[in-house]
Amino acid sequence: MKALVHVTLKPGVLDPQGRAIQHALEGLGFQGVEDVRAGRLIELQLADDTSDETIQAMCRQLLANSVIETFRVERA
Repeated sequence: MKALVHVTLKPGVLDPQGRAIQHALEGLGFQGVEDVRAGRLIELQLADDTSDETIQAMCRQLLANSVIETFRVERA
């Protein structure tokens, strides 16, 4: 089974990577980009019997920093 973990910064946390992307887009002539928030996608290949609770624990303990990030799990 494949699980996709989407990790993003919480609202209010500064995102220097997102700002750099926004600035680069504007420099390329793209107008109307009001904000950019960068995150990451982690793709996990797991045993079929891996529980949602186990995946959530993986995220809380290692894959996402709960102080500044949120995560969402999607089974693919």
